Amino acid sequence: MLIGVAAAVVLILGPLVVGLSGLLRRHRAQLPERSALPRWNWQLTASSALLYALAYNLTFFIQELFLGLPKALLPGVHPTLFHNNHTWQGDNPLTSLFQGTGALATFICGALCARRLRRRPPASTARRLFLIWMTYNGLLQALSQVVVGALLPANDVGMAMDYLGLGPVGKSLAALLALVAIPAVALALMRRLLALADAPARLESARARSAFIFGIATLPALLAIVLIIPFRIPRELLEVLAPPLAVTVIGTAWMQASAWRLRGTRPDGVAPVGSPLYPLAALLALLLLFQLVLRPGIRL
Repeated sequence: MLIGVAAAVVLILGPLVVGLSGLLRRHRAQLPERSALPRWNWQLTASSALLYALAYNLTFFIQELFLGLPKALLPGVHPTLFHNNHTWQGDNPLTSLFQGTGALATFICGALCARRLRRRPPASTARRLFLIWMTYNGLLQALSQVVVGALLPANDVGMAMDYLGLGPVGKSLAALLALVAIPAVALALMRRLLALADAPARLESARARSAFIFGIATLPALLAIVLIIPFRIPRELLEVLAPPLAVTVIGTAWMQASAWRLRGTRPDGVAPVGSPLYPLAALLALLLLFQLVLRPGIRL
């Protein structure tokens, strides 16, 4: 009950209240901002959607790979890696613990990408966008599993928690910390996204900032769910749609709701985004790998 209420407050009520506050303030101000908004950059939106889909699927692959590789080291256990899951034959007491290594691997990947963004950010918009989405998916895919694992013992992270002997208090504490971290990650990355604006006019007003975040993050991430589906089929519809939808919404909702509040951000002056054909080619190559190589299964 505690985790459920906290999740509803942090992931639903929180961004809703922040977003409505922005709408009410804009309505009271009665500023004629609509005509001043710069033209929509559809090339940026398309590239961001493709890069989000690429980052999501790469992160998911890292999770499944590092769920399988540690089990391959256990005597009597023979894991098989698929495009949307992994299985294993045999048994060992450590298999339950190693159900948490996938989330740990994605968290480390996200943290490394965040470190690169902070210390040596790429000079091009496309590469920086890719690192932002790798950070987003690495951290949020891991953090969301901590919350789910605290509620569902059959979840991968839930099995690891049980192996480690975490009781209700330990699980609740882990879930609450993860819930606090989710909006913190989203808001930190929102600053990085705003800095990719190609003109100062895109950041001058609350309305302009909200429009830019919608075009570079919210809309592309939602469109990317359609691109992610072919990577996950065949599987049950709930398993195909629920994970990417949940990971996408919990972060972008905070970004979109909070964009109006973030003043003082300036464009970094990075190179403009190039043709979306390059991320499209990378995404198609990854899809072929998933469906032609991984779908039949690879014995690790």
